[in-house]
Amino acid sequence: MREIVLDTETTGFDPESGDRIVEIGAIELVGHIPTKNVFHEYIDPERGMPQEAFEVHGLGDDFLRGKPKFAQIGQKFLDFVGDAKLVIHNAAFDMKFLNAELKWLGLPQLPCDQAIDTLEIARRRFPGSPASLDALCRRFSIDNSARTLHGALLDSEILAEVYLELIGGRQPDFALSASAGQRSQPGETVAWTPSPRPKTLPSRITDSEKQAHSEFVAKLGDNAMWSN
Repeated sequence: MREIVLDTETTGFDPESGDRIVEIGAIELVGHIPTKNVFHEYIDPERGMPQEAFEVHGLGDDFLRGKPKFAQIGQKFLDFVGDAKLVIHNAAFDMKFLNAELKWLGLPQLPCDQAIDTLEIARRRFPGSPASLDALCRRFSIDNSARTLHGALLDSEILAEVYLELIGGRQPDFALSASAGQRSQPGETVAWTPSPRPKTLPSRITDSEKQAHSEFVAKLGDNAMWSN
């Protein structure tokens, strides 16, 4: 099973008011295990950066000037994602921006049901408790000390750890698959049997222990179950 843990940074809150994506960070999970396959782009938003947005992620006009525009990376992004599930914290926000950018280019938009919202999962698991990414890091003892500012790739890496904890731990299916490469879905029970050992383990019973056991069984008479 392939999943993409994804985060974006933007110039604001509403693409319909002219806000744009300025960073996409995404990492690939296969069978809930991170691979080295990563998508990361800084993007020229073709507009100025509001101060309040700059204070969140630190991506200013000078830094973003000359970076590729979304039109240059849109298809590359879709090719990376494919039909994989998208793991996103507060998915409605990122999906709204991604689909706006894709729509403006005439590219296929991402179906809403392709996204897994970790914010919703956290709220269901811990009702009434803070469910921000920082709060979940504290809950699961995940180191987020490098997160002095929001950054799409760093936040995706942190979110991948949070996601695995939310669905049942860092080995959510404990690799108990019936065959190699088969993994369970969250909440699914998988039948598991151990593989045979290549070499039988040596007995840990000493000769004196065997002799003592034989003498004990002999005292129980011929009808003792151990005599059969």
